Amino acid sequence: MREKSLEALKKFRQIVSSAQQHFRRIEDQCGLSGAQLWVMREVAGNPGQRVSDLAKAMSLHMSTASNLLDKLTKRNLIRRERNDADQRIVRLFLTEEGMRIIASAPQPARGVLPEALNRLPDEVLDSLNRSLALLLDEIEVRDETAAMKPLSDLIPSDL
Repeated sequence: MREKSLEALKKFRQIVSSAQQHFRRIEDQCGLSGAQLWVMREVAGNPGQRVSDLAKAMSLHMSTASNLLDKLTKRNLIRRERNDADQRIVRLFLTEEGMRIIASAPQPARGVLPEALNRLPDEVLDSLNRSLALLLDEIEVRDETAAMKPLSDLIPSDL
């Protein structure tokens, strides 16, 4: 391999390892996956939002967001309410236990990679997106559905 290729590969390894360490810390401290904590953070920041709003904010499929919410609801960390005239609309709220966990959870709740990307200037993100698109074009076998899955679900904790 070329030296520049190896250098880029090392950077990808550092990014993945950093994200993985953060997810482990979340799991150790909260007993939640990184995606579950991010859901709770989003609901805490926007109480009463709809499931579709949550899925959009996290760039997830509706079914993925619903599955995450099901797990958190079973643990009594999130509650769903139907208070609107249209009973099909479900609003999301943290329970007291959910608020307690959010208050003591490791930061950033969204994960180290989303937070770092969010801090980059637009022109850097534009360049990064173009470069990553070129890289993806060179990969013959790729999972298109991974784009709409939480990163914590894509990175095994036992690597």
